[in-house]
Amino acid sequence: MPENDSKEFMTFKAQGKIRRPLSVINVNEHFILAIYEGRKGPADILIRYRQKLKNGKWSNIRTPKHIHWTVDILIKMFQEEHITKQFIDELMKIWNEEISPMSQEKRDSLELTELLNYDKETLEKFKDLGRYGEYNVKFLLLLAKLLMLQEKTNYPEGQLFQTLLKKLKAGEDIFSILQTATFKGLK
Repeated sequence: MPENDSKEFMTFKAQGKIRRPLSVINVNEHFILAIYEGRKGPADILIRYRQKLKNGKWSNIRTPKHIHWTVDILIKMFQEEHITKQFIDELMKIWNEEISPMSQEKRDSLELTELLNYDKETLEKFKDLGRYGEYNVKFLLLLAKLLMLQEKTNYPEGQLFQTLLKKLKAGEDIFSILQTATFKGLK
């Protein structure tokens, strides 16, 4: 789908207002991801995606949540624990070394394709994890980076993403992991 068509395809109406994406990426033939100007602060981003359904049609525009990628990581971990933990280590490294709060200017010029350009080695290293669960590694990596940017921008002292990664890596019980992914009982 051409870029202009993707932007139009990812435009939606909420509370009587048309919301056009700042940036769109066709992740692959199954996922289109977009970011929009958010409302929580001057540099907030809103993340949305569409997924091609089994019947060949596209889903409605969806809002990804921490619980979605967490469940997908748990499925991958059940199948390939060692490599999934390496992927979690990569996400922790990105959290600690690459992601910082955004300014409004940076948000407005953020290009999703550029956010993945320097991760080709990471994508190649973990691509086999895409055989398990719902999401491929490209979608997961991009979604994780966007959720990190969102958290570090809106809650600079926030630790939800990092806490969730630590619990996944440690193999904590599913109740604790899912409770954290739904923002309940976060310690």
